[in-house]
Amino acid sequence: MSDISKYNNVQVALHWLTALLIVFSLLMGMFVLEATPNSDPAKVTALRGHMLFGGLILLLTLARIVWRRISPQPPHATTGNPMLDKLGVAAHYALNILALLTALSGIGIAIMAGLPEIVFNGQGALPETFSVYPPRIVHGILTKLLLLLVVLHVLAGFYHQFVLKDRLFGRMSFRK
Repeated sequence: MSDISKYNNVQVALHWLTALLIVFSLLMGMFVLEATPNSDPAKVTALRGHMLFGGLILLLTLARIVWRRISPQPPHATTGNPMLDKLGVAAHYALNILALLTALSGIGIAIMAGLPEIVFNGQGALPETFSVYPPRIVHGILTKLLLLLVVLHVLAGFYHQFVLKDRLFGRMSFRK
């Protein structure tokens, strides 16, 4: 059993940066990209940011996975309920898997639709719709699952902090 009580600062930074980018990208996708027709020139600018953030989320998630494997870790948080403890561990793996698959499905859409040339080089026009590309369906499903899991993750954090009062937030902070 580890005597480490909190995550190291690299892991904390990777966690919070990734979390902010995921939340921002989910909100951008739901409220900006979904609402903006592909014929609107503003869509290209929004897609550029969404694609850059998605790529960064992919890289940061991979970095988090590698860093977790090579650095000492505190033990998993416990609730006193073995089933909830197992669900918590599974949820953390699922968050990483969903983040990776969501980013990869976004890359699939971008490649099939020719978005790198359109969005970053200004060559060509956006397709009438992205729904004709199979990765778009997958991306839509994955983002809903990712959003649901993020909400559950936040609620579980509040449960630990305010109901169990186990100071869980201190484990993912820069404090000593």
